[in-house]
Amino acid sequence: MDILFIDWECFGKVDAVFTFEQLGYKLTMFSHKDYQQRISPEFDKDFDDAVRHKKFKFCFSFNFYPVVAEGCKRHDIPYLALVYDSPYVPLYSYTIIYPTNHVFLFDKQEYLKLQGMGIRTVHYTPLPVNATIIDFLAKKQFDRGKCTCDVSFVGALYNEAHNFYERLANVNAYTKGYLDAVIEAQLKIYGYNFLEEVLTGDVLQEMLRVSPYASDRYGVETPEYIYANYYLGRKVTSLERIRLLTAIGERFPNKLKLFTLNKKARIPHVRNMGATDYYAEMPYVFANSKINLNITLKSIQSGIPLRAMDIMGAGGFLLTNFQADFLDYFIPDEDFVYYNDADDLLDKIEYYLSHEKERKEIARNGHQKVKENHSFEKRFRHMLTVTGLQEQ
Repeated sequence: MDILFIDWECFGKVDAVFTFEQLGYKLTMFSHKDYQQRISPEFDKDFDDAVRHKKFKFCFSFNFYPVVAEGCKRHDIPYLALVYDSPYVPLYSYTIIYPTNHVFLFDKQEYLKLQGMGIRTVHYTPLPVNATIIDFLAKKQFDRGKCTCDVSFVGALYNEAHNFYERLANVNAYTKGYLDAVIEAQLKIYGYNFLEEVLTGDVLQEMLRVSPYASDRYGVETPEYIYANYYLGRKVTSLERIRLLTAIGERFPNKLKLFTLNKKARIPHVRNMGATDYYAEMPYVFANSKINLNITLKSIQSGIPLRAMDIMGAGGFLLTNFQADFLDYFIPDEDFVYYNDADDLLDKIEYYLSHEKERKEIARNGHQKVKENHSFEKRFRHMLTVTGLQEQ
């Protein structure tokens, strides 16, 4: 049973390759510089050459790629894609409707939205996690000084100088005031993202004037989707993360470590540790932090972010904002803990730092649950069963 595996530097590649091989599949790795393009004659030629002389059970990739969908449709090869990025514009490519596609989304609200548009090639599944890696890593030496702390946050601050929101600097005063108010309102609402809904009329036209956007003939994504998720959503996330981390630093000086790509980011009383390698270092951070924070990117409407799954997979205690999909698989205050607002977050940090037994019990429960129900093997078997590709 051969699989064509679209090879790029994605999270989870090592685990996916290992799992497919354990399930009895033989992988052919296919990489190409144009894999992210919506159309590429060069990719088409090389893809055709790769599949011409071998019969593949299916093609697999992390995230969904239109050029791959085109190739699979030409050769009648089932295309299995597991999307972990959000926002993700290629979902609005016309190629999404091809009958050879089986696209799995981790955000139930995004799945329901596409289903509501009549797209039947999408499915919903939480993301898989390797919950046994920490058992292996725990036997190895690691930098305890870097990876051990009271509270940690691993993630981007989205505060780079040239971000999307800065492209709107020249909108008129009314639109600027409107967008500022929308951002502040969204910051106060947990569990519901309304950004796309409020970008209408003159405000939308002014945004289009200052930073034009139109989908090409290969896709149907709207300007509202782009502005809400790439411009406003990331700005809201940036402000939220910086404000929350600042508040934590003020109340718990020098107890929070930040692991982020932006080494120059400075938050009072917070230690910026720089980036952390996904496989070699990050599990140690999660396992050796008393409290691991998840502050979800606003474009993820209800889904459980990969960060949250990885925290529980490493046996770490998870303190997160509310995301509705958690309730489908986990029990609050038993497997993980969520906060309702900034004050609640600070109070829960204080509580769980001083209640070690309860904290460790919750971490054990979360780890056991992802180990039993959300392994790569379990998730992949589920995907293959849903799509009818599972060997009988």
